[in-house]
Amino acid sequence: MEDSRRERKKRQTRQLLVDTAFRLFAEQGYEGTTVAQIAAAADVAMKTFFNYFPSKEDVVFGNAGSYVEAARRLIAQREPDESVPGLLMRLYDVEIVNYLTEGPTAGDVERMEVYKHMVMTVPAVQAKGLQVLFDIQRGMAEALVEACPDELDPISAAAAVGSMIGAAQAAAMASYERSGPAEQEQLKAARRGFDLAMKGLNTLGRAPRADQVRTATSDNQ
Repeated sequence: MEDSRRERKKRQTRQLLVDTAFRLFAEQGYEGTTVAQIAAAADVAMKTFFNYFPSKEDVVFGNAGSYVEAARRLIAQREPDESVPGLLMRLYDVEIVNYLTEGPTAGDVERMEVYKHMVMTVPAVQAKGLQVLFDIQRGMAEALVEACPDELDPISAAAAVGSMIGAAQAAAMASYERSGPAEQEQLKAARRGFDLAMKGLNTLGRAPRADQVRTATSDNQ
């Protein structure tokens, strides 16, 4: 009970810092906002801020790390007869949709506008965004190799995750540019992008890995 109460308090504090940061970013811009101002407006010490976020850039992306860990757990719980494409579809339906609907900008039109502006114009945020995306994809790919060792190698797993996330993200961004920050439209677009990517991933796990084919060929020579 005490642990759950403590974890709930941590989640509340983290969310408070994210909410406060985005409010200040909207009011005075990213560059014009300091960590000290965020901490003061949230009524916490700067040390508390850094307990949750290593830098100002990190607060822009909320709690992305928790989604990586949740995705790794889901992948590790692969069903005995579940195909690789089936696992990827379940991963999308659960974890990626969760991030799109519960991430730092979910359900908030103004916050989405602020987020988009920062990602498009602030070099430090752009760099952090690439790092976050890379960490997410790497974590998922590593988990896929562990869960599907006879079907995926690091290269095919990385390609699969990159295709899946890249297609969904690019489609959602295209929807945003065309229709504005309508969440349901972005979700539909992301799903459409994912489905297109899956057409090229449906053979995953159904044929020997490339390195296995090379090994078998070498053994027969």
